[in-house]
Formats: sequence, C-alpha cells, structure tokens
Amino acid sequence: MTKTVKVSVLNQPKQLKDYFDFWADDDIRIKETRIGIEDILDEYIYGKKSPEVIAELFPTVTLEQIYATIFYYLQNPEIVGKYVEDWLEYTLKAQAGHDENPPPVVFRLRKLKAEREANLAAQ
Repeated sequence: MTKTVKVSVLNQPKQLKDYFDFWADDDIRIKETRIGIEDILDEYIYGKKSPEVIAELFPTVTLEQIYATIFYYLQNPEIVGKYVEDWLEYTLKAQAGHDENPPPVVFRLRKLKAEREANLAAQ
C-alpha cells in the first residue's frame, strides 16, 4: 500500500520573479507594494545602506523582498544596473525641468514666503 502525500502550494519555494510585478520595461515593482525596485536599489547601490536599514525606510516592504531585489540585481547586474541608471537619469532630467519651469503654485508659495519674511523683518 502506497501512501499519497499532498504537497501544499504554500510550502513551495518562491521563484525570484515571483517577488516582482513587471509592468513595463521601465517599471518593475515589488509585488503587493507600490515600491519600484529602483527605490530599493538606489538605497543599496548609491546609498550603501544595508538591507535592514532599507527595511526601516520602506515599512511596506519585507526584508525578504529587499533581499530578493538585491539578489535580482546581483543575478542581472548589466540589465538591472542599466534599469536603475535610466531611472536615475530620467528623475534628474525631470527635476531639472521642474526647477526650470515650476508650476504656478510654486510662484504663489514663493511670493507668500517673501511677504511673510518681509512682515517678520518689519516687526
């Protein structure tokens, strides 16, 4: 008589890709979060932060997810490194564009700040 053993899906090891949602070539998110891998990798690569410190910065991301993200990067350094570099270049360009042409609300806030400082100086 042979014994049938049921294997639970919950006990199956996750594949690395199971940690991520691949929305587009330039948008990879950590599954069940709104956090992109670039946010974690920016802190790891450029900020030189440990996974434990990164976990404190992103409370919606588990330490396991952070390690999976770092491992994904280490497994694919050229592709993921380029992904992060492209993201960084895009954000720097976007910031420069915003600084050159701020929205009208920024002008109003600057004006209010200047008026407030003038009022405080006059007192």
